[in-house]
Amino acid sequence: MPHGTLADRPRLVLVVTHGMTARLLMAGQPAFLEQAGFDVRVMAAPGPDLEAVAAREGVAVEAVPLARSIRPLKDLRALLHLWRAFRRLRPAIVNAGTPKAGLLAMLAARLAEVPVRVYTLRGLRLETVGGFRRRLLGASERLASRLAQRVVCVSPSLRRRCLELRLAPAGKTLVLGTGSSNGVDAERFAPAAAGDEELAALRRRLGLPEGATVIGFVGRFTRDKGIEDLAEAFCERLAPRFPGAWLLLVGEFEEGDPVAGPVVERLAAHRRVVHAGFVADSAPYYRVMDVLAFPSYREGFPNAPLEAAASAVPVAGYAAVGTVDAVAGGETGLLAAVGDVAGLEAALARYLDDPALRRRHGAAARQRALRLFARERVWRAWAEEYRRLLGPGRQRHERADG
Repeated sequence: MPHGTLADRPRLVLVVTHGMTARLLMAGQPAFLEQAGFDVRVMAAPGPDLEAVAAREGVAVEAVPLARSIRPLKDLRALLHLWRAFRRLRPAIVNAGTPKAGLLAMLAARLAEVPVRVYTLRGLRLETVGGFRRRLLGASERLASRLAQRVVCVSPSLRRRCLELRLAPAGKTLVLGTGSSNGVDAERFAPAAAGDEELAALRRRLGLPEGATVIGFVGRFTRDKGIEDLAEAFCERLAPRFPGAWLLLVGEFEEGDPVAGPVVERLAAHRRVVHAGFVADSAPYYRVMDVLAFPSYREGFPNAPLEAAASAVPVAGYAAVGTVDAVAGGETGLLAAVGDVAGLEAALARYLDDPALRRRHGAAARQRALRLFARERVWRAWAEEYRRLLGPGRQRHERADG
């Protein structure tokens, strides 16, 4: 039986390590690709996130025993599971992203003789580690790239870094369009209208006083996301200078790459730091922010700055790989060198001092997000690349929906 389906709709299997990645970072894409002529299946670790993907996207899903950390026996079982699944499903294309899923799925797809193998490089974890772990991660990236026929880097700066580190040959790597793995929902993240009652209610619920200038942060609370730098910049430097400034943290602390205990305590004790916790929908929270702080040390193409941009919120952060593609420095945000806390402070202070600059950069950010990163634009780029990789003989039943 040829690879594909009985209806000659090329079967596309999307593999990520955790269902949350599929739920948050691929929202809408599987359904679009299904409508565009592909028979789509999503594979990830079992759990409610994967079930939510099936319900929302209307595509088949399959649980695979994938773990984020290195666990040799469990990883071997996951490899066998993927190989058997690919032998059973006979996909025309396997696209895998995230380090663990990328390596195991590319190896299983090669062993199962899947015709088209795509590795999506979403970022480089090795950038913020050293020693043996860095060498191991580098070897994993090189092997996944070697097994793939195409390595799709989610931003131009990530592709440059990939080539600098010799993780994949230049001819095998590419960036689709202007970058981003899934784009941004411009309607969902549209700025609120003036006098929005729901917005005022959210500010009251968070305890943000009327007239407060809000610095926001959205994401994982880890060291490599720059939480420790942000805590220093705000608590020690900005808060004393700007009595009307507040810091709104949206997300949760994580055990992997943990933030130092004294930093956690400092943030918890500060009366002008609000911790909203994990939220199912971050869009309303951007609307109460005046500026997004994004001092991340490593990215592929970060979503938070793109969501902030669509919400007409400027960004102050570090000029890390990926971030430099999501933020146009001096136009839609202000970027300091990675690890430069004084530079981060200065960027935030400029926005706190200058409401007109915030409005100007915020408006430019939304226009740029709509022009370059609308999610339908990104989805179409994925569909076109899949068709190109399949070749003309496998496209007769495929047609994009606009």
